[in-house]
Amino acid sequence: MIYDFHVTLDASVAPVEYNYKDEAELVRLDPAWKGWCGEEHGVSAFLRQGERVFHTYSGYARSTEILLGTYHWLDLTARGRQEDWEPEPRRGDDPFMSWLRRHDEYEPDVISGAKIPD
Repeated sequence: MIYDFHVTLDASVAPVEYNYKDEAELVRLDPAWKGWCGEEHGVSAFLRQGERVFHTYSGYARSTEILLGTYHWLDLTARGRQEDWEPEPRRGDDPFMSWLRRHDEYEPDVISGAKIPD
């Protein structure tokens, strides 16, 4: 069976490991990991030399941002990413990335700047 290298968190497929942490460490750091099964995001690079394959790099969580240009542009704006940890009012009350809207999902008064999106 083929699975994503250390981002498939299904113990029936492979031992659970994400961001160089095994299942026990993940649960110790955040109890929400307990019993969780599914996929996370990550990037791995490999080098093949003849029949040998070398794992040369893996990145997880924020280390994959280089592949997502949106965050680079948001970091240049006054309101930034509006992530949960930020102290500004109304920024940490919603689910992860709930602030994200496609260009055609804003109301006309938000596009004009007359209103801040909810």
